[in-house]
Amino acid sequence: MTIGFMEVHVLKAKGLNTTCFFGGMEDPYVLIQYEGQEHKSTVAKGRGRNHVWDEKFMFKVDNFGSKDKHKIILKIMDKDTFSADDFMGQTIIYVKDLLTQGVENGVSKLPPLKYRVVRADQSYRGEVDVAITFTPKVTYMTS
Repeated sequence: MTIGFMEVHVLKAKGLNTTCFFGGMEDPYVLIQYEGQEHKSTVAKGRGRNHVWDEKFMFKVDNFGSKDKHKIILKIMDKDTFSADDFMGQTIIYVKDLLTQGVENGVSKLPPLKYRVVRADQSYRGEVDVAITFTPKVTYMTS
């Protein structure tokens, strides 16, 4: 049963260090995952250490389930042409409270906030700006 829809607005990132052998991370993109659903941003090219996507992605929210659910995972990747894409780092955003508030109030929003990007070795690698809006599905009662 779908209870609503969540819009994830990936705005920009800064301070992402290079992973390329020749010194520049030129092709970053974001994989956004929520409850088995996944979207991929476009590749941001030629912006040095600051990258702008300004893209919105829609996810279906089915139920409230366990407390370990309801997290958005954003994986920052560097697109490579001749080898596998490089994992830059990720951030996890827990949204259960946002969903609860949206069901109670009709809509809930997290304004653009900065989230630290964590590398595989648990060190920080810059930040990503993300805004989230949850809108519950409207059900109409008929008499």
